[in-house]
Amino acid sequence: MWTEQTMQGREAEGINVEAISPKGGETVGVWAWFRDLVETLALALIIFLVVNTFTGRYEVQSISMEPTLHEGQYLIVSKVAYWFHGPERGDIIVLDPPNHQSDIPYIKRVIGLPGEKVEIRDGRVWINGIALNEPYVSGPPAYSESLVLGEDEYLVLGDNRNNSSDSHIWGILPRENIIGKSVFRYWPPEKLGIIPHYTFPELEGHP
Repeated sequence: MWTEQTMQGREAEGINVEAISPKGGETVGVWAWFRDLVETLALALIIFLVVNTFTGRYEVQSISMEPTLHEGQYLIVSKVAYWFHGPERGDIIVLDPPNHQSDIPYIKRVIGLPGEKVEIRDGRVWINGIALNEPYVSGPPAYSESLVLGEDEYLVLGDNRNNSSDSHIWGILPRENIIGKSVFRYWPPEKLGIIPHYTFPELEGHP
């Protein structure tokens, strides 16, 4: 047994008494390490849940958006982009196909907005009688379409117009089927970057 005199003698000899004290300090050290581990895991879980609440990661699984997007590319999608405003023409969105067309989400471009008359004729898309300039498409559509969109209804098309399962196949897209807006391409590395939003100046000033 160590007495106070013994400890004083050890200190006088220059020996660190704490360093050779009983192993209770090791228990405290293990507990501190375990607590730090739990806190780190909890923080990682919170970050994971937050990221997955506000964003999603999706793979392009078809050629329907060529030449803009190619099969095998990966995108980050914002799930909050439309919390405060509706989708805009030109947006590339991820959606759940209506009428259970597929269990795999589709990636398409928003073309027609609620309340608009949309026509596809003469190899072009017309919005309320005005032809769109669409330099991003792979070629002119070889089909015709005419419809008026209702409230919370959208017309979406693939940029590869003649090789895409989109609104010209299965009809209008309800707002509730839109998952989010594609904002960033993170794979492959050489294609890394923000997905640009295309605008249509020919429609500016027109209802």
